[in-house]
Amino acid sequence: MLTKSTHDIAASFSRRGVIAATAGLMLGLASLTGAKAADDTIKVGVLHSLSGTMAISETTLKDTILFLIDEQNKKGGVNGKKLEAVVVDPASNWPLFAEKARELITKDKVSVVFGCWTSVSRKSVLPVFKELNSILFYPVQYEGEESERNVFYTGAAPNQQAIPAVDYLMKDEKVKRWVLAGTDYVYPRTTNKILEAYLKSKGVAQEDIMINYTPFGHSDWQTIVADIKKFGSAGKKTAVVSTINGDANVPFYKELGNQGIKAKDIPVVAFSVGEEELAGIDTKPLLGHLAAWNYFQSIKSPENEKFIKAWQTYTKNPKRVTNDPMEAHVIGFDMWVKAVEKVKSTDPDKVIDALPGIEAKNLTGGTSKMLPNHHITKPVFIGEIKANGQFDVVWKTPGLVAGDAWSKELDGSKDLVGDWVGKKCGNFNTKTNKCLGSGS
Repeated sequence: MLTKSTHDIAASFSRRGVIAATAGLMLGLASLTGAKAADDTIKVGVLHSLSGTMAISETTLKDTILFLIDEQNKKGGVNGKKLEAVVVDPASNWPLFAEKARELITKDKVSVVFGCWTSVSRKSVLPVFKELNSILFYPVQYEGEESERNVFYTGAAPNQQAIPAVDYLMKDEKVKRWVLAGTDYVYPRTTNKILEAYLKSKGVAQEDIMINYTPFGHSDWQTIVADIKKFGSAGKKTAVVSTINGDANVPFYKELGNQGIKAKDIPVVAFSVGEEELAGIDTKPLLGHLAAWNYFQSIKSPENEKFIKAWQTYTKNPKRVTNDPMEAHVIGFDMWVKAVEKVKSTDPDKVIDALPGIEAKNLTGGTSKMLPNHHITKPVFIGEIKANGQFDVVWKTPGLVAGDAWSKELDGSKDLVGDWVGKKCGNFNTKTNKCLGSGS
């Protein structure tokens, strides 16, 4: 039997020790390298539906953030660190938005999230951002009635879209009867509540207001459009104010065409139909109908022309369109970068405090500002749909409009302001001088 000498055993242990020590050293170095890589990167969460009924609108917003990150990294990143996108798909599933938001913040350790489209998805994630003290930039027009410390609203409040659109129809188109048609969830219901109160304050009678709601993805519009046609045949100029969201818009406009409803007879002004929704569909039934936004691709400005060219180069598609929520992300992203550079940190508390007062160029030639209520200043445009899926601007505000978090049309809201700078409150009552608690 062969036996190992003491020397052999010692040498064996010695070799094992060297191997173990070397392995430990390598692991340590790998760990340090990983930590250093993480230290050199700022993660940015992207929370937009890439499947389901809202993918028609939201997919392009995911691409927009990837484009903006790519452009920023070409400039050297932020505070000397590269930006890294973390993309998830909440799949037009409202509870899944909250799960994915939590995952982005706790597991992926993102410093900020750009995301959501529908108000129900935003409402779903609000408790997560408050609990975990993270930051959400929300880029889509919404119903207002909210000012949260952890959310920055770069889309339009009702006084930056819905109210100006109704004013235009009333004054320029002499509309007397109103159809408020929306998808059945919080944004259309609250917006229409505001619009109904506003119309009545202007002397419109209840019998001249028709309100209708349909589910997400609704496709059978025959009866509803027939009702609209009948409502519009009373001898008074009638218009449809549409808060229909997502892919239900395609069969809605098609049915208007099928029943011979032309824009000159009953114009539709939409708040959720833009260039992206019109791309690739037959625009004949939509010709002459309207949309109210704070940006159109067709607007001529050096900033817009530069952005469109860079976007189409990035997507390798010379026909790729731009739209309003994209511009809201452009503005919000720029403001976030400026705030992070100002405080030299991605610490949420520091960034949240730094954002009010930050300015960023919008794409239509002006400069938008983040307000103490976490909304921004924006111009308002009414555009008429053209055959090529673009818009002719038929009306615009003289300057930028400051976003109101709380509607002056509703009794429970007219005395409220959001002020995260002076009052540190999202719903401060100016009559009682009291903060009502949560921002929404």
